[in-house]
Parts: sequence; C-alpha cells; structure tokens
Amino acid sequence: MMITEAAVRALVEEKIEGTEIFIVSIRVVPTNRIRVFIDALEGLDVRACVNVSRHIEGSLDREVEDYELEVSSPGLTEPFQHPLQYKKNVGREIKVTMADGTSIKGQLTEFAGDTITVQPEQKKKKEELEPITVSLSEIKEAKTVISFK
Repeated sequence: MMITEAAVRALVEEKIEGTEIFIVSIRVVPTNRIRVFIDALEGLDVRACVNVSRHIEGSLDREVEDYELEVSSPGLTEPFQHPLQYKKNVGREIKVTMADGTSIKGQLTEFAGDTITVQPEQKKKKEELEPITVSLSEIKEAKTVISFK
C-alpha cells in the first residue's frame, strides 16, 4: 500500500486550517518519499514546517508503511505553483515565461486574482515601457529573479 498525495494533502489542510499558510505542492513518489511545500504571505518560519511535519508523522504509521518526509517552503529558484505566490512577491523582480515562449522580466506590481501586472525592466535610459498585464492561464513559468545589487 502506498501513501497517497490525497491523504497527505488532507493531513496538511487539517493542520494549517485557520492560518495564513497555504499548500504550494505535495509530491509523493512510489518509494514513499513525501515532499510538502508550504508558504505564507508574510513568510514562513521553521516552526510552522516542524508543526506540519509532526502532524503528518503523528498520523502515519511507519510500522505499516515506511516513508521519508520533507516539509519546507519552496526555494527561491523554484517556479511559482500557487497563485498566492504572486501576491506574496508583489514588489519583487520576476521573470515570466509565457505559454508561447516569450518572456517578460520586471517588477511584479500587482496581483489581481487571475492576472498579474509586470513593469518591464528598462533596457535603455530614456525608454518608457508600459506595464504588462498577463492572465495566469497564459503563464508557463514564473520565478523570482535573484539579484545581488
């Protein structure tokens, strides 16, 4: 018997109910390696990850099914997988790859539920670029741009 993603999701949802924490993704591979990525709009501390991990461990029986469990926030280099990640990153520089292969790099200025607005970065000094509004459904991938300025 394998541990299912649905079972893990139910446990995580039970633990985070009533908090600002949201599930970014849950992956369960056939070897019972469970990876849970959670996040929160105001940031996530280690205690939250530990609490979710302990709740899952307390609900699964290693005697019945052995597993490996990792609960963390998604890394800075991971693409966004949940709409609230856009909301959390308003004000930051992002790179968006569209479904058609084009890309936009600039400051995420607005999240409006099913669309985002990006102020493209200027390539030339006097260039005035208009903000670009994009539907989340048109986005293939979006990531935070890490810069060391």
